[in-house]
Amino acid sequence: MPATTSPARASYDAVIVGGGHNGLVAAAYLARAGRTVLVLERLGHTGGAAVSSRPFAGVDARLSRYSYLVSLLPRKIVRELGLRFTTRRRTVSSYTPLGDGGLLVGEGRTRASLAALTGGDAEYTAWEEFYGMTRRVAERIFPTLTEPLPAREALRARVDDDTAWRTLFEEPIGVAIEERFRHDLVRGVVLTDALIGTFADAHDPSLVQNRCFLYHVIGGGTGDWDVPVGGMGALTDALAAAARSAGAEIRTGHEATRVETDGTRAEVTFRAEGTDRTVSARQVLVNASPQALAALLGEDPPPAAEGAQLKVNMVLRRLPRLRDRSVDPREAFGGTFHVAEGYGQLATAYREAAAGRPPGAPPSEIYCHSLTDPSILGPELAARGYQTLTLFGLHTPARLFTDDHDAVRAELLAATLAQLDERLAEPLAGCLAVDDEGRPCIEAKTPLDLERELRLPGGHIFHRDLAFPFAAEGAGRWGVATAHPNVLLCGAGAVRGGGVSGVPGHNAAMAALGR
Repeated sequence: MPATTSPARASYDAVIVGGGHNGLVAAAYLARAGRTVLVLERLGHTGGAAVSSRPFAGVDARLSRYSYLVSLLPRKIVRELGLRFTTRRRTVSSYTPLGDGGLLVGEGRTRASLAALTGGDAEYTAWEEFYGMTRRVAERIFPTLTEPLPAREALRARVDDDTAWRTLFEEPIGVAIEERFRHDLVRGVVLTDALIGTFADAHDPSLVQNRCFLYHVIGGGTGDWDVPVGGMGALTDALAAAARSAGAEIRTGHEATRVETDGTRAEVTFRAEGTDRTVSARQVLVNASPQALAALLGEDPPPAAEGAQLKVNMVLRRLPRLRDRSVDPREAFGGTFHVAEGYGQLATAYREAAAGRPPGAPPSEIYCHSLTDPSILGPELAARGYQTLTLFGLHTPARLFTDDHDAVRAELLAATLAQLDERLAEPLAGCLAVDDEGRPCIEAKTPLDLERELRLPGGHIFHRDLAFPFAAEGAGRWGVATAHPNVLLCGAGAVRGGGVSGVPGHNAAMAALGR
């Protein structure tokens, strides 16, 4: 889509830099409150990392190319903005192969599967107790994400469980995992939620892994991760429509390059079609990383961020057969399919990557969205039994790719698929679809690819390390404040940011409205 026409006004109540999902949430709330709003988006489309696209020539499959599952989006935002957007629950939570068997976690299946894996009920009892605890925490914390930031002690009082607080907020998550579970594979499955988009060891004293774990188990008050119907772009399309219908102007192909403010009024310079222009605003909301915010203001940037994931998108002619003949591939791939994610394997992969070496057995998680939402496939592909696969690789930090990006990407992709093939009864390559030019339908995105394409700092999907959801110095009442009273951070780098949630967008809008 080409750049749209110039902004209709010279001055706005609010200018929002960035048309990702959080910027669109903020725009919709502010416009509905009667504010004049301008959204400036660098790319030729809105959505940021939450988009659907057809990356393979002539293949009618709409993939959630970057962000891919929904958990942290509050129903409150969907309801208040009148979004025509839905998600679907996956029928299986996860499947983790081991030899010719494996662990299947899902309604009515977990107990028997754990017993077959471990030879008794002890791990199932520990599993139920542990996830019963996290669900209670989720029920108490999730509603606070769209409220003013609570103080640490206020949040602890709300949790009202000393064991849960110590487990999640005070000691490395590895302590609780090792105390509660005995089987290496079970420990690894539990730990994975602490490592999605986070490069850390189970015992990292910074507790960055705990913060990641917390956000992965509190979504919706249940911790469930659901499939967006129509792909992730369905959400951002609905948000853009809600913002426009409320009166917000959205200008794509308009890149903000400078923000100057005296704390009361601001001037935003942007470039469109090769020309620099300026608009003024009472408030500026930045839906970009803290590094981008600093660059816009001409200030020193915060410490560098580093992403640590390999994102692989695929289209298959059919699902591959499994070594584990007791599980239907539609069940195994219907949830989260874990590969090389035993507890010891995760620790080894972390040590190798921290030392600057690609992991010998790269851990990864795989999702087949088309099993839950066939609408992302064109009718002909659906009729022929095609499926999509999304693979999210762990412990592949940006530092591994700096010297020879393309070679290391190819090496890690091959090693990751080799690990998957060890769990299959046939090579995955034989199941891949081909595009109109005869090329296999597979693409891999490293942290450096994400930095180049989406300007995620260091390819970090959360913009920076996640923060615990309580008050922090300088974050203000809503967790979106900056050093300038009329400039707010509404991207993933805000307190309570990260994931496809809309929470920073909502909270920045509330702060801008003085609520």
